This record gives sequence, C-alpha cells and structure tokens, in this order.
Amino acid sequence: MLALALVASASMWFFINRILIAQQIAYDAEHNRPRGNLSDLYPRWLGARELLRHQRNPYSAEITREIQQGYYGRPIDSARPDDPKDRQGFAYPVYVVFLLAPTVDLPFETVRTAFRWLLVALAAVSVLLWLRVLRWRTSFQSILILMVLMLGWLPMVQGIKLQQLSLLVAGLLAACGACLAGGWLFLAGGLLALATIKPQLAWPLVLWLLLWAVSDWRSRRRFLFGFGLVMLLLLVGAAFVLPGWVRMFVDAIGQYRQYTHNQSVLIFLFGPIAGWALAVLCVCACVVCIWNLRLEPASSAAFGRSYALVLALTVVVVPMSALYNQVLLAPAILALLQSSSSGEPVLPAIRLARCIGGVLLVWPWIAAAGLSLASLWLIPESIQRLWTLPFYPSYMLPVFVFGLALLDTWMRIPVTMSQPRTLRDTAPAE
Repeated sequence: MLALALVASASMWFFINRILIAQQIAYDAEHNRPRGNLSDLYPRWLGARELLRHQRNPYSAEITREIQQGYYGRPIDSARPDDPKDRQGFAYPVYVVFLLAPTVDLPFETVRTAFRWLLVALAAVSVLLWLRVLRWRTSFQSILILMVLMLGWLPMVQGIKLQQLSLLVAGLLAACGACLAGGWLFLAGGLLALATIKPQLAWPLVLWLLLWAVSDWRSRRRFLFGFGLVMLLLLVGAAFVLPGWVRMFVDAIGQYRQYTHNQSVLIFLFGPIAGWALAVLCVCACVVCIWNLRLEPASSAAFGRSYALVLALTVVVVPMSALYNQVLLAPAILALLQSSSSGEPVLPAIRLARCIGGVLLVWPWIAAAGLSLASLWLIPESIQRLWTLPFYPSYMLPVFVFGLALLDTWMRIPVTMSQPRTLRDTAPAE
C-alpha cells in the first residue's frame, strides 16, 4: 500500500509538472497570453509590502497594475480577447498583511520558496491534526500512507503549485480542530480568527463553532474569548493601517465576482435555480444533523464528524469552485475511511454510493499514472489533448463526499441525543 501511494503521488506530480504545465505554456504561447510568476501569494505579498512599507492602498488600481506586472509579466489588457480575465486584485481582508508582515522586507523568490515548503509541511502535518479531530487511532504505516497520498492529492498539488492561501487556511482550521480536541480552547479560538483571512472558507465553521460554544457557555467560553480577542486585534489593527478598508474590501469582492464569474459546485452542476435550491436543502439538512451534536464535547468522535461535515458543506455551497478549495474535504474523507474500515454492516445502497465515491476519489491518480506512462511513447501533442482526464470528477466528488458524510454523521449520532433532554438527564448511570 505504501508503494502504491508513492507511485500515485509521484504520478500526480509528474502529470502537473510535465504534462499540465507544458499544455498551459503551449496554449499561452499560441494565444499570446502573458506568463509571469503566476504565484497566488504574490498579489497578497505585494499588497502587504506596499501598505506596510509605503502606506499605499493595496486595493487601488495602481497596485493592481503592479501586481499584474509581476503575476502575468505585464498588465493585462481588456482589449485583447485572449488576455486573462482575472485581474489579480487584492481581494482579501486587509488584516492578511499582518500574517505576511515578516516577509515584506525579503525578496519575493525567497518568500515564494519558503511558503512552498510551509505548504508541504502543513499538508503532511494536517493528516495528524485531522486524525486527532476525528479521534481515529491508527497504525504508523497507515498514517504514513495517508501523508503520502495527501501530498499527492490533486487539489493539494494544485494549491502548492499555485501557492494558494486556501491551503494555509485549511492548516489553520485543522490546527483549530486539534486544539479543540486537546482542550486548548483559547488557542483554538485564536486560530479560527486567523483563518478568516479567507472569510468564505471559514465563516460556515465559525457559525457552527459559535453555536457549539454558547450551547455550554461555562465550559466553552474560553473558545469565544480567544476568537473574540484575536478578531478584535485584527480588526482594530486593520482600521489603524488602512481606515475604511471594509468598504474597499467589499468593492474588491464585487469586482472579483464580476470578472471571475465564480459560482458554487452545485450551481455549476445543476444550474442557478436547481443549484440554489439544492444549496438551501444541503444547509438545512446539515443544520438539522449537527444541531443534535451541539452538546457533544470536542474530545468526542461525534464532534469531529460534525466539524468535517461543516467543511464539506463549505466546499459544496460557497460561491467558489476552485479545485484547491477541496482540500477542506480531507477530514470528511478520512471520517468516511474510518467508518468503512470499522467493518460495520451497511445497506447495499450505501455501500454502492461509497464505491462510487471511492472511484471518484482515486480516478485522478489513475488518470495521472496512465498519462505519465503514456508520455513515454506518445508524442506530446497527443498527451496534451488528454490533459483533462484527471479533472473529470472534480465537481462530483464534493457532492458525493458531503452526501456520504451527512448520512454517516446522522447514522452515528449517539442514541442518547435522540432522547428528550429530561429523559437523558434522569437516566440511571450504568
């Protein structure tokens, strides 16, 4: 199994580096599209440097043009039909600059290299953190296999190559969950506040954890104190370095959605009407399921499954369908693997759904391995026509993972949670 995991991960990295990037370079050359450093870290780093060192507004049109100069190699021109549509503006809360502050005096290439290795380390460590959240104790060999697969998982590889802050947010959320499971509630709240640098990825979990915390105020108030204090510091600091930044951020988000036309996975698959209806249905089903778990302690496996379920819901309903955001599916996938490995009997329909979900999960590795082998004898033009194969299940996988996680969480709700509170409180102790 370890050998297979190593082959799968190596094949994915070979596919990205030798096939996908080669296809993109050929396409950009054919259509005269610019190529610069193409690092998603660069717009945030340059905005932070200009704000902290020169007090320039990172949301301004001037900074956006300078970002384009480094990211694309030249400012993009809307008059050129083949130029990229993504303007790469500074579409983040301004307090992201506090996380990047230690790097603004360094050359970007140094920052870029260090950040890449930070993401690699986070990918490996996140496996341990998610296992802690889920209360899954497994063998060292199994943990090693999971780490290797995590490092070669298509969303993770894409995020590392693009140097996406989504992976940093995923690491912060994993650390937050592990701190909750370990009883470090104040630290967990602070980590969750830092994760709001990408609000669309963090706020569904923020809402759930705030509900969970107020459901037992006496024992969980430290989490709220930690979250509130760090958020207050971030917001006050942001107002100090750039007064009025909230309005600028909202405008930047509006412009970002206009030129990227981002939409949720459900809307992409089913259209706007059915997609919105399914999103509402998913949210309602998730709320009904986790409502019964709000009294569960963070040290329980049930809480870990609710944590994973909310992150899976996030991937399905947020108006962003970027593949790298699917790293948030990792805890739900691990929870499903844990349930499957338990050997408990399940209905044939559930077993079939799990098999389909498993095929969707492993298909990118199979396709990447096949294309890597085929590249040994096929001409590059033939390989480049098949480069989309590993991406085929990209939109269906989150739907299957969320659906299976919802069902698994519901079926595993402790029996006592379904009883009236008065009955549970007066039940005799065993």
